[in-house]
Amino acid sequence: QVQLVESGGGLVQAGGSLRLSCAASGRTFIGYAMGWFRQSPGKEREFVATVSSSGVYTYYADSVKGRFTISRDNAKNTVYLQMNSLKPEDTAVYYCATHSRLSNNPADYPYWGQGTQVTVSS
Repeated sequence: QVQLVESGGGLVQAGGSLRLSCAASGRTFIGYAMGWFRQSPGKEREFVATVSSSGVYTYYADSVKGRFTISRDNAKNTVYLQMNSLKPEDTAVYYCATHSRLSNNPADYPYWGQGTQVTVSS
């Protein structure tokens, strides 16, 4: 079993920045890919970014490319999502998830955190 706990969400004005963190426990963090997803009311959960187990490979949704950066610190069992130039359409609950391989499909991820709310005001 693995537990994931997100933090760092909040209210920010458009153009601002936030850094989300996701702390993992209960199972080795190393060797597993990590992903960030988001979901806003009335919409399906959508892919945001993913990082390989080593941290070398990263992939982003087109909507966040160039503005968001995913990274991980395996010594701290933590994955981060640095979000810059935030837009109102980035408003959502953000979730981290873990999987044995890279994937942008939320259905592939067996373990999820509880989510953290990000609200971007215009």
